[in-house]
This record gives sequence, structure tokens and C-alpha cells, in this order.
Amino acid sequence: MGAVIRGIGVYYPDNIVTNADIEKMVETTDEWITTRTGIRQRRLLPKDSPLMASDFGTFAAKAAMDKAGMTADDIDGIICANINPDKQFPATACFIQAKLGVKNGFAFDVTAACAGFVYASNMAHLMIDAGQAKNVLVIGAEILSRVLDWTDRNTCILFGDAAGAVVFSQGPKDRGVILSQMKSDGSQADVLYLDCVGGGSSSAGKGMAMDGKQVFKAAVTEIADIVKSTLAKAGLSLKDLDLLVIHQANIRILNAIADKLELPPEKMIINVDRFGNTSSASIPLALHDAESQGKLQPGKLVALAGVGGGMSWGCNLLRW
Repeated sequence: MGAVIRGIGVYYPDNIVTNADIEKMVETTDEWITTRTGIRQRRLLPKDSPLMASDFGTFAAKAAMDKAGMTADDIDGIICANINPDKQFPATACFIQAKLGVKNGFAFDVTAACAGFVYASNMAHLMIDAGQAKNVLVIGAEILSRVLDWTDRNTCILFGDAAGAVVFSQGPKDRGVILSQMKSDGSQADVLYLDCVGGGSSSAGKGMAMDGKQVFKAAVTEIADIVKSTLAKAGLSLKDLDLLVIHQANIRILNAIADKLELPPEKMIINVDRFGNTSSASIPLALHDAESQGKLQPGKLVALAGVGGGMSWGCNLLRW
């Protein structure tokens, strides 16, 4: 069976934090942030909010289920991608399961940083194709503001809080996920990481650490390569691709990938200027924008691609 997306839902806080606001928190400027990242604002959860990552995921999942015309009884499983869970265990997906009232099936988390949504989507596809499930919720939910070092201007300016969810369901074999590829390089684990043992989205961690130059190099090279190789394995080429939805890290990475693949602007989705880097939530957020813009029409060939700490990266190829 094919694994087709029946519904897309998102959630993000009402609280908009602009670059001008960031100027008051750390030594930086709006021009510096915009020039280097393309980010103009991000959504951040107020510090005194009781909401957890599972709440974000639940709100986004409900929106996706509503669009798919489904109830909790229709859901066979939940896969949640995140890097800052409610607790070290149980899985944030289990908390979401309880909040949604889903009684049947499985719930587990995936930790692949900003590539988490791609990894989780591949798992959902394989389970549906194997007949293990009919409807699977795939969620990316992050409250990154709680684990940032707000004295480090190289990282705190980049990230936002948000969640995105999709419902994957059984469909025709020639629709939905056609092929996925995933890769990792553990020798680069120190390039991007979060040292947060004992933390979680309910308390501050020790902060994000990142080698920006190495992340840029890996993101541009590996994403471009895996998109091309995934298309090739499916017997397709870049000329067949209608839309590329990449993890929204920063505008320079997005533009460099587009240049490397020689893709015109209309084949890209960019919303990093409004949300910043939301890690595992960024691809479903971008998909939601693509849907709003009318770019997800039946028959369109769409590639989802992300790269994050691990280093880990991957690509899902879908026929809408």
C-alpha cells in the first residue's frame, strides 16, 4: 500500500519575537541576524507558560486529524520526532496519545534532530506498506527556547518553538511515499548537539552547541546529494521534481541547496524568515505553507529533506 498524507496541522505560540527584541537580550543586530540567517522573527513560548512539547504536538495532531476527517479511534499509531521531550521517558508520543484519547496502537519517539520528521515519515510509510497500520500520526514538536543558551548569539538567534503533524494513511501504491533514504555520520556528533541530561522541555538544559561552518557544509552537500540519489533510485531526475521542502535551518543553506540543484524559487518553500529553525517541526510547517499556497496538487512530485545533529540526514520522495 502507498502511504499518503491525508491531513496537515500546525501549532505555534502567539508570542512573536522579532530581531529587534533579540537585540535587547544578546549583543547582536537585526541586520546581522537577517543577513546571515534570513530570520526576521520567530515564535517563542513565554517563560511562564505551563505548556509542554506534548501539548504542542497534541494541538498540531488535532488539526491534522480534523483535516483528514478522522477521530482518535481511527489512529493506529503515533510517531513523534523531537529533541527536547517532556521527560527522558516515557516517550512524548505516549503523552500525546493520552491527550488525544487514542486507545489503539503504538506510540514512540524518534531522535534524529532536524532530520527527525523525515526519519519518522519513513517509518510510517514502511509500517503502512507492511500492513501493520492504516493511519499513523507523524509529529514534530519542539520547545527549543527552554534549552537555548541565551548568552550565545550564534545559536539563540536561530531557533523557534512550534509543532507540525501529518496523518499518513493507506492509499494507492502510485501515490504517497515512493522512496526514502536516510544516512548518518556519527563521527560528526560533536558538530551539533544538545547536552541536556536530566533536562527536558519542562526545565532549562545546558544549551545548544553548534559548529556553524561544518553544519553549513554538511547541510548543503548532503541534502543536495541525497535528493538527487533518491530521485535517481526512483528512476526520476530533478526535472521531474515539482517541489522541494527542506528543513528550514537558515536562508543561506536553503539558497545554496537551490543553487546546487539548479532549482527555481517556485520549486522551493521558504518560511524560515517567520519561524526560524524549529528543528523537527520545520518540514511539516513548510508543508502546511505549501498547501496554503496551492502547491500540493494531485500528481505533483514532492521531496522532503532534512539534516541535523548526528550528523543525520534523509529524503522522502512523495507523489501527491
